[in-house]
Amino acid sequence: MAVEIGPVGIHTLSGVWESGGAEEAVAELDRLGFGALWLGAVSDLRLPARLLAATDRLVVATSIINVWATPAARLAADAHRLAAAHPGRFLLGLGSSHAPDVEALGRSYARPLQVLSRYLDDLDAAPGPVPADGRVLAALGPRAVALAGRRSAGAHTYLVTPEHTHSARALLGPGPLLVPEQAVVLESDPARARALARDGISYFLRLPNYLRNLRALGFGAEDLAGGGSDRMVDALVAWGTPEQVAQRVAQHHDAGADHVAVQVLTTDGERPALPQWRALAPLLVRSGTG
Repeated sequence: MAVEIGPVGIHTLSGVWESGGAEEAVAELDRLGFGALWLGAVSDLRLPARLLAATDRLVVATSIINVWATPAARLAADAHRLAAAHPGRFLLGLGSSHAPDVEALGRSYARPLQVLSRYLDDLDAAPGPVPADGRVLAALGPRAVALAGRRSAGAHTYLVTPEHTHSARALLGPGPLLVPEQAVVLESDPARARALARDGISYFLRLPNYLRNLRALGFGAEDLAGGGSDRMVDALVAWGTPEQVAQRVAQHHDAGADHVAVQVLTTDGERPALPQWRALAPLLVRSGTG
């Protein structure tokens, strides 16, 4: 069964849902009308299962499960059970991760796309296979985006601009799903907004895959230094009023995105950003943007 996720969802780190009141918070997110909840930094499907059980309509998707760390046979069996228990409400996102994460496992980060392709073969061959329309691939570069279009429902991109979305859509063609993540800060003071934005993206500026993609988008050494130039921060993180954030989401849709996963950056990144989700919902869900 193909998974319908609608035009706009919410992206969070998985740790957000380890705090008290997670079930109540995700139930409210469901009621607000967002199409999907994307979970970053997930190693297994226990958290998606818990959040699906607490909601009625919301699709729960893994942003990326590291294929180097999770055996394909076990993941296929768990995903098959979860999809059967919640028909049309679970989407498996997976990818080849990053060199530091893989090397921390004692593995050599060599030929990551080949590793990912073989992993997809294993998912296809499992007793309870994960169908192509029930999975998406985390992708940035052209070869990864193309693989996502061939072997899954589509591509989930992260830390990208509307210009990247336009290029990714051209690579994918009109059929496959394209889901960019868009980080946002609901703050109109430039200094405070950019400080929060830099905190939110600083980890990714140490990872070679993201640095390569940012250079391909036209950002130079001066943009990448010192936590990121204002020009780069503003391009990657939409900040300001809910209306200004909605304009950036619309730019991704205009560039070819099917669904935008909005990640709200706050001073308390360990709890669900319910006040911000409430402020965004009327513009992203009910006005036609979502």
